[in-house]
Order: sequence, then C-alpha cells, then structure tokens
Amino acid sequence: MAKFGIKREAAPFFLPPYEWYNQQIADWCQETGFTLINYTPGTLSHADYTYPSLGKQYRTSEFIYTSILNQEQKDPHGLNGYLLLLHLGTDPARTDKFYHRLDELLQELTRRGYQMAPLQEVIQ
Repeated sequence: MAKFGIKREAAPFFLPPYEWYNQQIADWCQETGFTLINYTPGTLSHADYTYPSLGKQYRTSEFIYTSILNQEQKDPHGLNGYLLLLHLGTDPARTDKFYHRLDELLQELTRRGYQMAPLQEVIQ
C-alpha cells in the first residue's frame, strides 16, 4: 500500500479476502498490528456482489435494502454497532448495483436516528 502512498497508520484494519479467516490470519493480524474486522451477519449487505446467473444465491438490490431495514427492526439494538459490507466493484453481470442505493439507505438510516462513524472512532 505504501507504493500507492497509503501509510500504515492510515489503514489499521484488515478485512480478509472473501471474509474468510482462521486462527493463523487472526494471529498474523495481532502480530502485525492490524485489527481484524468482518461484516456483521444478518443483513445480507454483503450479497451485493451476486448476479442473476448464480441462481438462488443472487439477491436483488431491493432484497438487500429490505433485509437491512428488516434486521434493524428485528434486532433489539437496531443496527447499532453493525458493520455493513458493500462492494464498490462487482461483476459486470450484476446490472442492479446496490451502491446506487447507498445514498437512499444512508438517508433512511439517518431519518431513523443513526449516525455514521469512521471505524477508527468506534473500534480500537
């Protein structure tokens, strides 16, 4: 990352590829000073990478949006503390890009009383 001008201090978190990790990865994070993170399950926000030919795995943006708001209603603490994973880049076969609904989602969550916060302020 230094090659691209990103200083180590500016990137204290590690989200493993495909969100897969094991004890070896957790140990590596601890040894190198990274904070291991992952998305909070339950909302299906992470399913925004799927595309129609994946069959039953595919989730439309409407389905994902609704699942986030449903989880907010279902959890007694709402979405407080949740980490929602969204992908900025997805397969071209997914024409229903969820990131086009990000502003709508943030406005709705703000309307419901949520405030977004940088990870550095809430983790460490």
